[in-house]
Amino acid sequence: MTEQPREDVAEVRAAPAQQESLAAVLGGRRGALDATAPAVAFAGGWFLGDSSVGAGAAAALVVGLAVALWRLRRGDRPRAVVLGLLGVGLATVIALYTGRPEDFFLAQLMSNVGSVVVWAASILIRWPLLGVVVGGVLGQRTRWRRDPALLRAYSLASWIWVCQYLVRVAVFLPLWLAGLVGPLLTARVVLSWPLVALCLAVSWWVLRRALPTEHPGIRHPREAEGGTGAPPPRDGGRAGNGSLADQQPSTPYSPDVGREATSPAVAGPGGQEESATER
Repeated sequence: MTEQPREDVAEVRAAPAQQESLAAVLGGRRGALDATAPAVAFAGGWFLGDSSVGAGAAAALVVGLAVALWRLRRGDRPRAVVLGLLGVGLATVIALYTGRPEDFFLAQLMSNVGSVVVWAASILIRWPLLGVVVGGVLGQRTRWRRDPALLRAYSLASWIWVCQYLVRVAVFLPLWLAGLVGPLLTARVVLSWPLVALCLAVSWWVLRRALPTEHPGIRHPREAEGGTGAPPPRDGGRAGNGSLADQQPSTPYSPDVGREATSPAVAGPGGQEESATER
């Protein structure tokens, strides 16, 4: 069971940029399905248990634990598995504490509200989260940010993810306020993998359209001319290439300008040697 994912990863790495997709790079289908299973179990336990929040919570925890063990056996990262299990535990604790079954979905509602804020803020500060995630998966760290075209493309594509979270908030919030468990479960299923798949496809299309035709793709960031954007030093940054004032330091200590200019003992702050080092 461990060979197939490796082959899939190898195929993705070997595929050209034009044939890739964000779904292939990021995955997501199995993660979205795994996140839906405990919610289905909670609703099923609640319905079958004569509207018992405790029965629904127990069913969600059992299914969540089973999913976690299956993911570990499948080779998923333990950290991601633990975080998923903690999410299920938090949802059940909230529902048990309030005694309201609709509050099982409150944690997801609040996480989507937070995602809207965080994703939008990341775009505004020029650290789009889509670039952070994809760059991390591809092992690029922050090299993609030194590519102006790729930075712009990731920023535009990240707005699609903001819209995804906004759609979820717009659907979940009125259903939660009305206490409709059945419609909340339906929305949870519909707005998991189907919405994620649509978001991946649309953001990939935006990403490709935003990149110039000659760009090598997301796997090959191109640094802007000049690297960090600072102009390169002239003549290797050696002294004597600055302005006339830099080349001829002031000598306020003696009227004998010629003698002091050649004496290293009076080369104080602002002198030619020190300014060359600073440059």
